[in-house]
Amino acid sequence: MQLRASRHPAAAPTAGDRQAVGLWLLALALMVLVMVVLGGLTRLTGSGLSMVEWQPLSVLPPLSETAWQGMFAKYQASPQYQLVNADMTLTGFQQIFWLEYIHRLWGRLIGLAFLLPFVVFVLRRRIGRAEAPRLVVLFVLGGLQGVLGWFMVKSGLADRPEVSHYRLAAHLMAALLIYAALLWSSLVYLAGPGGARHDAQRLKPPLLGLLGLVGLTIPAGALVAGLHAGLIYNSFPLMDGAWLPNEALDLSPAWRNVFENLALVQFDHRLLAGLVWASAVGLWLWSRRLALSARAGLAVRLVPVAATLQVALGISTLLLVVPLSLAVAHQAGAFLLFSAVLWALFEATRGGSRNHGGTEGRP
Repeated sequence: MQLRASRHPAAAPTAGDRQAVGLWLLALALMVLVMVVLGGLTRLTGSGLSMVEWQPLSVLPPLSETAWQGMFAKYQASPQYQLVNADMTLTGFQQIFWLEYIHRLWGRLIGLAFLLPFVVFVLRRRIGRAEAPRLVVLFVLGGLQGVLGWFMVKSGLADRPEVSHYRLAAHLMAALLIYAALLWSSLVYLAGPGGARHDAQRLKPPLLGLLGLVGLTIPAGALVAGLHAGLIYNSFPLMDGAWLPNEALDLSPAWRNVFENLALVQFDHRLLAGLVWASAVGLWLWSRRLALSARAGLAVRLVPVAATLQVALGISTLLLVVPLSLAVAHQAGAFLLFSAVLWALFEATRGGSRNHGGTEGRP
């Protein structure tokens, strides 16, 4: 059945069109968040290295005993099997395989959930000509994220059964950038009439700084995760009786300590997390002196709440030596904190959305 435009080709998208596109982008952002959680689960359970081949166009799992045996034989040639899971049976392999399979399948579903509605929205002219190329760029970035994910997994299939912590941090940061772009774009499309008050605009500089600080803390946490640095110094606020352990600067050259020394990597993450929490609370206290709209006020109040929850999850994860549930919640909490700051920043800067036919304020 042929799709036809419901209005004149030159007509601008209506408010209803923008609402539909905004909800679609928001759903995609939530799918990316689920993808991040699945990625955390695969890493923490060691499932991420169970699939030793990247077949981006293949969506079916093994469907016969022979196919399962062939897949298991490929896994048996990997460092993870030989050095960690040498006693694993086919049944045990299937348990870790399914989690990684779901993780990869979810990535493909995100691609379909983007592409199919996008084509429909463009054909029905619910997305303006100026906006479509920007969304195409997001789609391409999503595909490149899949390539980066395989590049990360490949690092754990060579000599040792661990992915590169550098590649892990890059993969997580790429996911964060895609998530941020989708979430911001959805907020722009969903924004109703009205612009930011002058007082709310005063929040923009500190919120930009806080967003950058959160954006720095997240990859710092990825380094901790990739190096398994959360399995040591399981005390707080001191690190086994010291603010900074003596071995924190043992590596040479000195710059390697920032990225590879377990003690300093954990210390840096603690320090950044503390700065985020203090900045979030300070921002909220200062904002109470400003005349803010109800939405802006709510957004700003959510920031210290999310920061406090994230710090509590981080400390609990550390003290309990990284239990699976808390570790996954801590990773998801980082994205939720980032979301709260991003929403507050949007409320402090919004203003172009009051004219639905214009281009100001669009993604």
